[in-house]
Amino acid sequence: MGRMRQPSPPSNRPLAAVIPLARPVPGQSSGARAAAGPEPPRLLDRVRAILRARHYSPRTEESYVAWIRRFIIFHGRRHPAELGEPEVIRFLSGLATERHVSASTQNQALAALLFLYQVVLEREIGWLEGVVHAKRPERLPVVLSRGETTAVLADMKGVEQLCASLIYGAGLRLLEALQLRVKEVDFAGQQLIIRDGKGRKDRVTLLPSSLQPGLRAHLDRMREQHGCDLRADAGFVQLPDALRVKYPSASREWPWQWVFPATRIYIDRITGERRRHHLHETVIQRAVRRAGLAAGIAKPVSPHALRHSFATHLLESGSDIRTIQQLLGHKDVSTTMIYTHVLRRGPLGVRSPLDRDP
Repeated sequence: MGRMRQPSPPSNRPLAAVIPLARPVPGQSSGARAAAGPEPPRLLDRVRAILRARHYSPRTEESYVAWIRRFIIFHGRRHPAELGEPEVIRFLSGLATERHVSASTQNQALAALLFLYQVVLEREIGWLEGVVHAKRPERLPVVLSRGETTAVLADMKGVEQLCASLIYGAGLRLLEALQLRVKEVDFAGQQLIIRDGKGRKDRVTLLPSSLQPGLRAHLDRMREQHGCDLRADAGFVQLPDALRVKYPSASREWPWQWVFPATRIYIDRITGERRRHHLHETVIQRAVRRAGLAAGIAKPVSPHALRHSFATHLLESGSDIRTIQQLLGHKDVSTTMIYTHVLRRGPLGVRSPLDRDP
């Protein structure tokens, strides 16, 4: 989801500290309030708790909380329980008419506010028919030719090259590649198991044979690094959902480690564990962009362009559109059909009359 980058929240002040769900009774002393029992959780703390209970991703959690915070600030820090559909419409319409955000950004804000009212506050709001919707531009994906793809990957090296090659060779999204765990690489079956992809769906995609030797060598080096981490009282990794409670020792086991771990260890603020995160997205994004510039490619080269190229090149080779849909993890085949419009032969293989045989 070209789209505009989501604007950052206008204030870093934690609103959870100033907007409680239950307001203090006027005239009641702090001692009396303390005697009455602990205060209910703050609004944004409650939002986070419900999102985690429903197993939303950390990125979705941060996004929803940020949009709810912006909504509260937009309306003078009034509690959302005092607001309703007119205020939601005014906020969303302002994003389109004043901030000129993309349609996907406005939809993200709408999803956050619907979650707030329908799930957290348990209030129904209407269909928001008065919202001024941001226009969704119809853009074709950036696709590299086979020669351009080869040139980009040839200008890279090391872990960045391996990760970019996997994105192109398996049609992965950037985070799907970076969040790949050792146990999800199936060399025998020549496949990758993608857990919690977009929409929290699992799928299976192919593991290119040409990448297997390099990937095996990389994992051997990472296993040695993991052994050093264990001896240094580190070697922990973040586990999904509640698996850390169910399998207490799994966070230090080799199968659960990231295929592309970060170069540094950090200390988790909650558990105190010394962990390795996976590589940050910007590491691969910058490496791919630099390689595209070095190869003299005028197109905007990105990891997602490599994924687009994977799908287009499979179509060029005659692969079935349904198979490509499954490999990419698209919910609807209409999303996959966009790649038929970027084939060099034109839509549906039509030849230009200028290219007719003599």
